[in-house]
Amino acid sequence: MLVVGVLPAASVSAASEFKSIGPGPAVMFDTPSAKGRKLFAAPAGMPVEIIINNGDWSRVRDAAGDLAWVENKSLSSKRMLLVESAQAIVRSSADEKAAVVFTANKGVLLELAEPVASSWLKVRHRDGDIGYAKASDVWGE
Repeated sequence: MLVVGVLPAASVSAASEFKSIGPGPAVMFDTPSAKGRKLFAAPAGMPVEIIINNGDWSRVRDAAGDLAWVENKSLSSKRMLLVESAQAIVRSSADEKAAVVFTANKGVLLELAEPVASSWLKVRHRDGDIGYAKASDVWGE
């Protein structure tokens, strides 16, 4: 007699883990080894998505979707976001009609000031200004 069982499917809604390069720039490699081929130098603050952790190394994805290996000691838990739209309008509250605090052009890094709670993110500019940006305008949350 053949018994067929059904195993529960693995969860596909696992939350992504993001970190940032820091405190200084980091060399990105093609393998989890300093003997691997150097792909590029990632600037401090660049947000990365952790794909897999392998001991002292992590496989990461950047905003462009490129994959590389980086030493864990080169990662910071400080959450940075990269403006991906032409311009992120940062407002005084999480409301489309709220006053504009500042704008940030494509490629600007913003610090995530509070954990993600909605489609709006509380962000901090390096100059100290704080406000709310639409999650759809940034990458790294």
